[in-house]
Amino acid sequence: METAVLSDCRLETDQAAGRDGRHIDCRDIMASHPVHGLPFLPGNTYQDPTKSAFQRSQTLTYCKGFSRPLLPTVGIGRDPITVNQLSQAELDELANKRPTLTYGQVRQAPPSSFIPVYVAFDKKVLRFDAYFKETVPISQDEHYRVRRVSVYYYLEDDTISVVEPPVENSAIPQGTFIKRQRHPKNDSGDHYHWKDLNVGINITLYGRTLRIVSCDKFTQDFLESEGLELNIPEEIPPDPYTEFRREPDRTYITPSDFDKLKQYLTMDRKVLRFFSLWDDSDSMFGETRPVIIHYYLVDDTVEVREVHERNDGRDPFPVLMKRQRLPKSMKDLRDTFPKCVLEISAREVTEWYSPRDFIVGHHVTILGRKFFLYDCDAYTKDFYKEKLGIQDLKPADVKKPKEEEVKQEIPPYNGFGLLEDSLQNCLTLVPKPPKKDVIKMLENDHKVLRYAATLESMNPEDKGRRFILSYYLSDDTISIFEPQIRNSGIIGGKFLERSKIPKPDSSIDNPSYYGPADLTIGAVVEVFRYRFIIMDADLYVLNYITSHKHQFPCEVLSSWKKHFQPQEGDREPGRSDGEKATDESAGGCDAAV
Repeated sequence: METAVLSDCRLETDQAAGRDGRHIDCRDIMASHPVHGLPFLPGNTYQDPTKSAFQRSQTLTYCKGFSRPLLPTVGIGRDPITVNQLSQAELDELANKRPTLTYGQVRQAPPSSFIPVYVAFDKKVLRFDAYFKETVPISQDEHYRVRRVSVYYYLEDDTISVVEPPVENSAIPQGTFIKRQRHPKNDSGDHYHWKDLNVGINITLYGRTLRIVSCDKFTQDFLESEGLELNIPEEIPPDPYTEFRREPDRTYITPSDFDKLKQYLTMDRKVLRFFSLWDDSDSMFGETRPVIIHYYLVDDTVEVREVHERNDGRDPFPVLMKRQRLPKSMKDLRDTFPKCVLEISAREVTEWYSPRDFIVGHHVTILGRKFFLYDCDAYTKDFYKEKLGIQDLKPADVKKPKEEEVKQEIPPYNGFGLLEDSLQNCLTLVPKPPKKDVIKMLENDHKVLRYAATLESMNPEDKGRRFILSYYLSDDTISIFEPQIRNSGIIGGKFLERSKIPKPDSSIDNPSYYGPADLTIGAVVEVFRYRFIIMDADLYVLNYITSHKHQFPCEVLSSWKKHFQPQEGDREPGRSDGEKATDESAGGCDAAV
């Protein structure tokens, strides 16, 4: 029998090969066309090597807790099943149909069996999200409290339970708020039904008014299937006290792969130097100060040093801001954050200052103060060119325009004290004594020129008064002394203390004082509104003028020689050789005489 099967197989193979022109193995034909009538024994059938799954498909499944049959679509070996692929509705329709010709008129299907409500709605619960506000009478932190609850409606017996989900660290007993029971909705004794529940309404359970805001998907589908239209869902308002105590969300930053040790080894002793100006002119008594900003590349710290100038009147403290890292932007901190006590850490800072924030020609704000960077050193320029690719670092012109010199106006002289002493009160806050010519004082020490003078006055009593004017060559001061005359009625003595006497045409800006050249015969010397006329002098005056004739005009020497000539003529035979030499040394002035 096996021989006949093989011969049939060869025949079919030859026919197939004759049609297609290719060789076909008879084993493939037996595997695809099993031979009926042979026992299912090894050797009688051939297995397809491409198949690896021989399990049977699942025909039973569960949906929402209920078992239901599943029509298989594939058979053993995952071969598709092409027969009986009808839906469950088509199978039910075919099951209820009966041929009219064979069995007569179609009979109505028997009514379905009665299902009690506790079986039909078993484990079917409607869930609503609600909240209610609870008043807090004695508290400074909160006036009311928002408590969230879940309302469960059991369809099998129309009971309601209210459960409050637990909240961490609330200190409020939570869990089952109202046990499962039927709740009356009015004074007539009617109880709440699922038709009375909807989203966006208030329900009162034992004096508590609950606001229903939303429901789950099963509740929504059930109510809509029953023809009840749901309102728009609402949001549960936040609890003020919970929001007040809410901690900010934690942020997790991935650690940077930046190597600080490499930065220390490569950037040690490398500092960027910027020349800047701190403009504080907007504040009271503020001004523009030059400062130097150092940026240390080894740890990204910044230091600000103040540039002191000579006699600037500032305390000798060079460091305006010590070396530290500067935060560029920080998180939004609460008003209760104690900034004056706690130091700002890396958690509050989102970005630090870097070399890209320091550009010549721009402003940079450091701890609330604005600095203008107008120049930098050569190393800083090379660093920006090589590392950051910034080429244009041109210094800015910050020279101040030349201020107009304000001419110092000196108040008029009031007549008290010397003019030099009074002038010192206008020049400095603490008056200093005027400088003296020490060499002149040493050369002319104890050298005094004495003159005899009379007082020019309209009073007849002053006609007979005689005065002695002493001119001190060491400091150009004049003192006036009045000799005492008996029975004159005028007390003699010191008339003027030793002081400089300004000329009438003298001014504060250009002061001029009486000197030996002004004291000639007949000259008028005005001393504080008193007029003195020079009448005579000592012979020492003539000798001094003659020996220093290059310091005096010729008219002065001629005037004094004319005055002393009659007296010298009387003493001509007995003149000394020194006096003759003095006359010969007069030179041109003698010729003029």
